[in-house]
Amino acid sequence: MVSPEPQPPAPGSGAASPELRKVTMSSLLGTVIEYYDFLIYSSIAALVFGPLFFPSLNSSTSTIAAFGTLAAGYVARPLGGLVFGHFGDRLGRKSMLMVTMTLMGAASFLIGVLPTYSSIGIAAPLLLVFLRVVQGIAVGGEWGGAALMVVEHASARRRGLWAGIMQLGSPLGSFLATLVFALVSLLPKPALFSWGWRLPFLLSALLLMIGLYVRLRVSESPVFREQAAKSGDKKPAVPVLQVLRRPRALILACAAGIGPFALTALVSSHSIAYAKTLGYDVSDVARALLFVAGVGIICIPTFSAWSDRVGRRTVSLIGAVGTILYALPLYAMVTSGSVLWLTLGLMGAQVLQNLMYAPLAPMLSEMFGTEVRYTGVSLGYQLASLLGAGFTPLIASSLVAAFGGSSLPLSAIAGVGAVVTILAIWRISETRGSDLTASSEADSPAAEPAARWS
Repeated sequence: MVSPEPQPPAPGSGAASPELRKVTMSSLLGTVIEYYDFLIYSSIAALVFGPLFFPSLNSSTSTIAAFGTLAAGYVARPLGGLVFGHFGDRLGRKSMLMVTMTLMGAASFLIGVLPTYSSIGIAAPLLLVFLRVVQGIAVGGEWGGAALMVVEHASARRRGLWAGIMQLGSPLGSFLATLVFALVSLLPKPALFSWGWRLPFLLSALLLMIGLYVRLRVSESPVFREQAAKSGDKKPAVPVLQVLRRPRALILACAAGIGPFALTALVSSHSIAYAKTLGYDVSDVARALLFVAGVGIICIPTFSAWSDRVGRRTVSLIGAVGTILYALPLYAMVTSGSVLWLTLGLMGAQVLQNLMYAPLAPMLSEMFGTEVRYTGVSLGYQLASLLGAGFTPLIASSLVAAFGGSSLPLSAIAGVGAVVTILAIWRISETRGSDLTASSEADSPAAEPAARWS
């Protein structure tokens, strides 16, 4: 049952209501916290987790093992999307978002107090993997719920604008994680490896308290409330079974996200480890990634709002085609040995990633009916994150080692991911302006009604 709350104004008017602004800020803050927690792990894993949790391996192998724990979080994300999507479609978006934030903050804090291999042996990496899986489950349920809270409050003609503000959580979380990482990386190596690496994770406790306070103050999605009122006491069918009964929307939603996720894994997670092998100083790479995050802060809301005018497909296709053309020049700049060219190269890649990524929240939300929207959006997005980014740092590190340090495999990964996105967008008809309250056949995901799959 949905707990009674003050009824927010229904979406549809052009002007932004105070409730919409509050919901958007809540989703933005929640996404910042979730992505800070998830991405700080990526940065720390590239620098210290190898020797601290896998010390019996050589340098290259321990780095690959550390990236393996990174992949474990991505593997868990679809599970989180499935679990929280199920209950989010049945019980409401808001309650699930409270749980996901608590899980993420608690897991990150516990990583910050986790003993290393030298203290408890094999239990250390096992506990690290377990907590990373908890992080993945939490993130798996967070993004879909945060996106739907905004999209289902907003008017049809401005969904991209407001979803773009919500999606600022990704670059802002990345910026915060990179800033904290840059600061701790300035510590002397003994201090960094003994206690300095723990500080970014312990900060999660403070962020969690702020996030929960803000999230408690928003109301449930009006689109979900309308659907719940129509259903009454009748229990909806299992959402994931409805999604899988007509899987075309899920498959295409997943494929559309593979390109941007593959590119962001190369630009953020893998670039730190790869740049170290090229002789770059870690602090220089961290500063470069701050500029990269700054690009996202500008481009994501701009491109998402642009998709309200020119369509979701157009914006995504421009980014995907650009990525194919840019894949080789990108790594020519990265391998130049110049910090300036490294920074410019990664910033250019981030612009293209944002073109593919920015329209995802409104586009995926418009592809699924209300009774399965949380499940469909979360599964599509998180499967894309798993296939596009989950194993990319691990595969990239292995291929670079196998090819004697060549960057060609990295360009190939970026290009192949973009091709997958192009093929998906080609098969998706424009979703901009779809009626979120309209029921499709059995309210299954985009059951090919003309308005969505013409």
